[in-house]
Amino acid sequence: MTEPKAPLAFHYPGHGSNASIGVAICHGFTGSPLSLMPWAEYLAGQGFAVSVPLLPGHGTSWHDLSATKWQDWYTTFERSYVDLARRTRSCFVAGLSMGGAVALRVAALHDVPGVVLVNPGLSFYDHRVKYVAALKYFKRTTTPIVEDRPTPVSTEDGDYSKTPLASVHELKKLFRSATRALPEVQAPTLIFKSTEDAVVPPSSVESITRHIGARRLKVVTLPHSGHVATLDADAPTIFEESAGFFRQHAGYTVASESL
Repeated sequence: MTEPKAPLAFHYPGHGSNASIGVAICHGFTGSPLSLMPWAEYLAGQGFAVSVPLLPGHGTSWHDLSATKWQDWYTTFERSYVDLARRTRSCFVAGLSMGGAVALRVAALHDVPGVVLVNPGLSFYDHRVKYVAALKYFKRTTTPIVEDRPTPVSTEDGDYSKTPLASVHELKKLFRSATRALPEVQAPTLIFKSTEDAVVPPSSVESITRHIGARRLKVVTLPHSGHVATLDADAPTIFEESAGFFRQHAGYTVASESL
């Protein structure tokens, strides 16, 4: 019986003709790089330089998560992107769920050649989140969202049997910051959206399509996957189309768009 993989950061230096193209990928809230590992390994196999950091408070327990702020998550990913960008000619940002919000904020502040998002989060299904700033003082945790049809592949991301409401409040603040930054995102953007997503409502992608500054935006529907689509039936679509997107836009700059 094989031991489950630990939720560690993933880094690959690249090889061959794609080694000068970097891809920094951000995992989601209460998740870890394990949810992105098949995607990261596919891109590494194609020769891309890949970085998937483990965000603070993740990969351990909900107690650790409750002690972190959204700026801790963002700064860790931004540093990972900057480090990879220094070592590559073109460096993209990508993200799953909350990682999509983080990637968008990085894209608003840095001249990235492109953005790839999988079920990006910017909003919530639960309307009670509007009161979370006060609720967190009366109720410390809540139960995590459970999908009716979970992904075929499961990961051991740590003990997140409970979700700290203080962390949900931080997530809400991150979503607000990323949403405000959308007009500053100029790079070509590719979004993958599952038709059955019990975690992130359609309003998240709708907000992106309405407010993003990018002229080139494509949304690809994933008809056979749940929220963590990188581990689900449509994963090959994500892997193959994103790799093509990275190769296509590796020479993009904001300046070239106006030429």
